[in-house]
Amino acid sequence: MTRKKWILLAVIALAVVAFFATGANDAFTLEAIKSQQAQFQQRFHDDPWTVAGGFFAIYVLMAALSLPGAGLLTLLAGALFGFWAGLLLVSFASSLGATLAALIARTLLRQSLEARFSRQLSRINAGIDREGPFYLFTLRLIPIFPFFVINLVVGLTRMRLPTFYWVSQLGMLPGTAVFVNAGRELGDLDSLSGILSPGLVLSFVLIGLFPWLAKALVGVLKRRRLASAYQRPARFDRDIVVIGAGSAGLVASYIAAAVKAKVTLVERHRMGGDCLNTGCVPSKALIRAARAAEDIRRAPAYGVSAGEPQVDFAAVMGHVHGAIAEVEPHDSPERYRGLGVDVVEGEARLLDPWRVQVGEQVLTTRHVIIASGARPRVPPLPGIDDIEVLTSDNLWQLTSLPKRLVVLGGGPIGSELGQSFARLGSQVSLVEMGPQLLPREDLDVAREAAAGLEASGVHLYLSTRALKVLAGDNGEHRLEVEINDGGETRIEHLAFDQLLVAVGRQANVEGLGLEALGVGTRDNGTLDVDGGLQSILPNVWACGDVVGPFQLTHASAHQAWHATVNALFGEFKRFTVSYKALPAVTFCDPEVARVGLNEREAEEQGVAFEVTRYELSELDRAIAEGDTTGFVKVLTVPGKDRILGATIVGAGAGEMLAEFTLAMTRGIGLNKLLGTIHPYPTHSEAVKAAAGVWKNAHKPERVLGYLERYFRWRRGGAEADQAASSGEADAVTKSDGATRAANDTAA
Repeated sequence: MTRKKWILLAVIALAVVAFFATGANDAFTLEAIKSQQAQFQQRFHDDPWTVAGGFFAIYVLMAALSLPGAGLLTLLAGALFGFWAGLLLVSFASSLGATLAALIARTLLRQSLEARFSRQLSRINAGIDREGPFYLFTLRLIPIFPFFVINLVVGLTRMRLPTFYWVSQLGMLPGTAVFVNAGRELGDLDSLSGILSPGLVLSFVLIGLFPWLAKALVGVLKRRRLASAYQRPARFDRDIVVIGAGSAGLVASYIAAAVKAKVTLVERHRMGGDCLNTGCVPSKALIRAARAAEDIRRAPAYGVSAGEPQVDFAAVMGHVHGAIAEVEPHDSPERYRGLGVDVVEGEARLLDPWRVQVGEQVLTTRHVIIASGARPRVPPLPGIDDIEVLTSDNLWQLTSLPKRLVVLGGGPIGSELGQSFARLGSQVSLVEMGPQLLPREDLDVAREAAAGLEASGVHLYLSTRALKVLAGDNGEHRLEVEINDGGETRIEHLAFDQLLVAVGRQANVEGLGLEALGVGTRDNGTLDVDGGLQSILPNVWACGDVVGPFQLTHASAHQAWHATVNALFGEFKRFTVSYKALPAVTFCDPEVARVGLNEREAEEQGVAFEVTRYELSELDRAIAEGDTTGFVKVLTVPGKDRILGATIVGAGAGEMLAEFTLAMTRGIGLNKLLGTIHPYPTHSEAVKAAAGVWKNAHKPERVLGYLERYFRWRRGGAEADQAASSGEADAVTKSDGATRAANDTAA
């Protein structure tokens, strides 16, 4: 930091300290000003320029230094100067002060932040160049964030200060007028009865309604601005065009048709998307086949001997494709046409916000929902293009079981498929760059999952980085890896016949015409939408894997409801997507299921929590079935039974999780779960047992102490207790004597 910047920072710090040290903040209160109102207005009458100028300078200084009290000063301006004079002073003072605050932030911080975060800021500045003035105007008009935050953040961008000034002046004017008018009404208040005056009541009603009115105005401005950039059709052929017939697109089109909207669903390949064709359905069919083989191996533990299972891999894949074929009619074009959806096959491309081209056909629509999904990401490893890589997309075309399989990636997909292939007879090596499997889960959860995979024969390579692929003759390939073992690294080569890549998925955003329309993407490649799944274009929405952050079938369906309802009825009510009670299951053995926060996320977010843990080794059903691996872990608000999150590891974890998901969704605490009757013996009793562990840790010790004294009194007091104790001692003595006599007789 240069010497000039240090001087500027010192001056600002001294000004802030002086503001609070001198008690200036206490002087700017409604009570203080009200007591001096008559004298102040007399001074203003005698010397208006000096008084108004002083107030103007103080307001500018407070806004420039981001000191608290700007909102109160706005009210005071109305009380002291009246509406028009107060509006004139505050409007210019607030805009000038905001611009100075932006300039200070720019002078002190922008250069260093641009050097450190150049790539991120370049994207933000590109957006500012394209949409900056309008975006700033909406922030000023609808105060989602405090104005001082907007001043500082926008000051770090490349927006020109004159633009920042006039947009702030215009955007803050309506809100300033509402607050100045409220201040004028308060200034005219002579008694408590005046609180009910129509003018004052109307002023506060306007303060409450202003954000809603401003939001409606912004919506109108967005639509007009959009219409001015493109030629809006005079009429539309349909209400919604949905692009992509995966889980998100199917749900979106179903909902739209159910409410009698005219909807067209466009799919370029196969209905059902990844879930039906390459994801959920085939993977769970494969997992079931692999579990059948493992059940045979475990049968001797139950007194049943069947020998080593004989795996017919072609038959296994026949089972997988049979499952796909059986589910396929649920997602077929015929079914959805029967529901009232116009299904079109082809590549979709947006010509403008209202026109979608599919082949030679151009569809006009009021809204577009992008549900184009995602595809497996293949890392740019040296040599990887020299071999045919397996992914979750093409894996299902295998006709023979790979003898040696290397799985790259230890997330849910890599863990599920790696364990399944090991159980079917492949020699599986799983490579994970991080120190644990399932990087999003807690360490104790990851350890249980790792133990399960190793028990199935998977060789785990954690803290291991893939370096390159070495292709050999006759399929003799090797993966060169760098293993970090306690700070020391070594190079190894893992031989394989097939390499399965499961390191994540990337959104399908190419070829849709979105970039030309200004619909941007985030750093991870997903489409940039707001909390209601609306893009920068007011009538273009997105949901599912193309948006994230959770690329799960049920998450896609959850988003699809929000996107469709917001598109069709957003003029009346908008819904923000909540992921607070979104469940997720990894279908390895043991299963890992979670809803809400885990310990890792709670600590990262600074959320206080208590942990309640119940081991499945204590569950009667688990003991009876000989599978006691795992636990239930519940996070709650300290001292309360409100659930923040739950993680279950063990057999049937995904099924047990539903009860916790319902509880979080409907605000049900552990006390009510404990009071719910569960059938015996079932796995679901683990939920009630976990609630019981929490209850036992929070039992009212003082109340129990009173109850103990009460029952002692009911038994007859201390003498009765002594007699009872004496009787119990005699009974124990007689019992011991009888036991000894029985033993002697037996001898």
